[in-house]
Amino acid sequence: MLKSSIKNVVKIAWEDWTKAVIFKSGNLPAVIVLKDVCLLKSRVIGCTDMKKSFVRRACLILAGLMLSSFGYGKSIVKSDVDNPLNQDGIGETEILVVSFGTSYNDSRIATIGEVEKSIQNAFPKYSVRRAFTSQIIIKHVLKRDGEKIDNVTEALDRAVNNGVKKLIVQPTHLMHGAEYDELIAALDAYKDKFALVEVAEPLLGEVGGSDEITNSDKKQVSEAVVADMAKVAGYKNRLAAEKAGTAFVLMGHGTSHDAKISYTQMAAQMKDLGYSNVFIGTVEGEPEETAVENIIEEVHKSGFKKVILRPLMLVAGDHATNDMAGDEDDSWKSLFNASGYFDGVDCQILGLGQIPAIQKIYVAHTNQALKNSKKKLK
Repeated sequence: MLKSSIKNVVKIAWEDWTKAVIFKSGNLPAVIVLKDVCLLKSRVIGCTDMKKSFVRRACLILAGLMLSSFGYGKSIVKSDVDNPLNQDGIGETEILVVSFGTSYNDSRIATIGEVEKSIQNAFPKYSVRRAFTSQIIIKHVLKRDGEKIDNVTEALDRAVNNGVKKLIVQPTHLMHGAEYDELIAALDAYKDKFALVEVAEPLLGEVGGSDEITNSDKKQVSEAVVADMAKVAGYKNRLAAEKAGTAFVLMGHGTSHDAKISYTQMAAQMKDLGYSNVFIGTVEGEPEETAVENIIEEVHKSGFKKVILRPLMLVAGDHATNDMAGDEDDSWKSLFNASGYFDGVDCQILGLGQIPAIQKIYVAHTNQALKNSKKKLK
């Protein structure tokens, strides 16, 4: 039983948000513990200027904090095997892996952690360190688990204080979007602190100026994620899934940044590969053709009767668990089912970072950055 001291009304203030989300549920908040997430079922009685997705995140945070406070679900909210890679003793060359981050411990270890390990294993002579760009996630993980993860400024200060001369930065971002631009701006402030700073390509490589422009990175990512989707779903390969009437739908985040063209390019890449049962959508619906309602119609018109959803994201966190696979009426799973077009809709809550072939792409990008740095230092 949850302690009777829990109040019916709970206010959550977060980061720089000036508004509060207010929850109330009958007598006491009701918590359901699942395998990987905690869901707080509450009725929103006040939600000024807040998006529904933020409300869901607040519910998850509150549920996790409540459970940890009362000793429940420690395996869910406690991280015992994640390495924050914030140690000193770096040496003269550092590879700083920069990610947005996730508070989903299992996914963080299986995705970001595995990418970091792959890079460290590929370049054992150099020290690999971590930085997250989301201060909200950093604060939440610290408060919930006691795990300190550096933000970009802290990681750069640590590098300076450790006497790092050559800094290689490997973003785990998918594209040259807003987060990538913010990272570059942060690095510019430290350009005089190091002998050299070299930034590796994000996962999908250069953006390009046309919807139809693709590159070897987009091709490799497409092949890797589609092959893994087929394997996880129990098909011999993608073609076997297509013959069985199954569509693979990848859910990206979406962005208003010019880099949103990357999603259109990924769709073009799938077509170039002959992947007629693979579709690209985004949570934000930007670009417009990637909005979920448009993807539902496209899959239906293509004649597929079964759908498998999977995130086109490094980690499988809140977007994958809730926006894609949640039970709310506006989740992708619910919307695909509600359309009445399909006999079945399944979800694969797995991040790109869990795929070895994707990890190898990041290693290749880091390797190219190291080669570039050696040429510049000659």
